[in-house]
Amino acid sequence: MIGFICINKRRGDSSAYCVNKVKRKLGAKCGHMGTLDPLASGVLSIGVGQAVRLFDILLNKEKTYLATFDFSFSTPSLDLETKPCEFSENLPDAEQIERILPALIGEIDQVPPSYSAKFIDGKRSYKLARKGIDVQLPSKKVNIYEIKLIEKVSESKYKFEIHCGGGTYIRSIVRDMAEALGCCGVMTDLVRVKSGKFDINNSVTLEDFLNADNPSDYLIKADEVLDYPKIDLQPEFAKRLLDGVYDSYDCLDGIYKVYNQNEFWGVGEIKNKILKMKVYVRDL
Repeated sequence: MIGFICINKRRGDSSAYCVNKVKRKLGAKCGHMGTLDPLASGVLSIGVGQAVRLFDILLNKEKTYLATFDFSFSTPSLDLETKPCEFSENLPDAEQIERILPALIGEIDQVPPSYSAKFIDGKRSYKLARKGIDVQLPSKKVNIYEIKLIEKVSESKYKFEIHCGGGTYIRSIVRDMAEALGCCGVMTDLVRVKSGKFDINNSVTLEDFLNADNPSDYLIKADEVLDYPKIDLQPEFAKRLLDGVYDSYDCLDGIYKVYNQNEFWGVGEIKNKILKMKVYVRDL
């Protein structure tokens, strides 16, 4: 069994918990593509079988979130995992928020939250932060394509739709937004509605998946989540490729979905007309 299960994770469940449940239900090796914090909900894509080998290729896909920010206080973790530590003297209005959004969009240098899974001298940053150690993480380039103010939820809360590239921290966005507004800020709710080809509209709750008589009905084929062009090998060339012989193909250089007689084998790259595999996902 090779493919993906798109779980609509509920708030409170860990990503590892969902993976273990899917693994036991299917009786196959599984892994998730991009952790979704327990306090967040929404799209959690789980690779089944050899599909887990595609994670490195899929990790940088674009993602869309619905995030609720409260500008009346802040916490060390920038979400509700920790207790409030600062409070705002003044609350921003929608016009002020709209005014500062353009500066937060584009390719930016973003500093990850201290409460994150980043490593510092071999230790997780969040573990150091929980001990009260001052954590200074280096910035990294991320792409934020759009931040749209959706609605005012309460006097201090606003909901946003955020379209961004892989590796973006939404909690860092609320921190940077609050700094620009001259107030505090914290993320109080987060829903991932899209991650690459995985969409909340074609997801399944963990409960429904576990109660399904035929859980494999929810399996998304591995090649369906990839946008690359297709190249179908002739049997003799497929055998030569497995033997480590690299043949010439009349194709443009680039990344391809590779098939053998319509069976998806994985992802390959053509350079100077020569095809070499980057990832095999075929049944071995």
